Amino acid sequence: MQAGVIAVQGDVAEHAAAVEAAAAAHGESADVVEVRESGVVPDCDVLLMPGGESTTISRLIGREGIDEEIREHVASGKPVLATCAGLIVCSRDAKDDRVDALGLVDVSVDRNAFGRQKDSFEAKVPVNGLDEPFHAVFIRAPLIDNAGDGVETLATVDGRPVAVRDGPVVATAFHPELTDDSRIHDLAFFPDREVVA
Repeated sequence: MQAGVIAVQGDVAEHAAAVEAAAAAHGESADVVEVRESGVVPDCDVLLMPGGESTTISRLIGREGIDEEIREHVASGKPVLATCAGLIVCSRDAKDDRVDALGLVDVSVDRNAFGRQKDSFEAKVPVNGLDEPFHAVFIRAPLIDNAGDGVETLATVDGRPVAVRDGPVVATAFHPELTDDSRIHDLAFFPDREVVA
């Protein structure tokens, strides 16, 4: 499996390790490539859109022509995991003119809605499809404040969605790559597969 990590900014190495662990749990290997220019995404089976700064990510993927390749990837039914700023970039409406949202997830978001860096927190979050709660790390996290009818809510905090699925895209307001738990990556890329013992 070739896994592309959009590497213009964000937790690239951490996502690479998590997708490798998720693949290994299914007896597969993941060849992780860093995506910094156009021409790489079409060869990828799965994509990861890390956190970082959404305006910067949006600008750089647009400048490099990666944005249209990501849209084509999703249109062909291939999976994407978008986390934190990745969720903002993949949303229908980022509520910020500086972000050219890709429109891949039918949600609107409020950037930094959970607060600034000092308001970062961690929580055990029940997630649909996982047997045990996930230890979620929220850092300047966005808030999903409106979701379309076709969007499945996978997890909430205080009644607010923090993880959703829209077709082949799973998006989280938290950073699953900052833990040793690869189950969110597993949920995004191997939703119907049994873990190999």
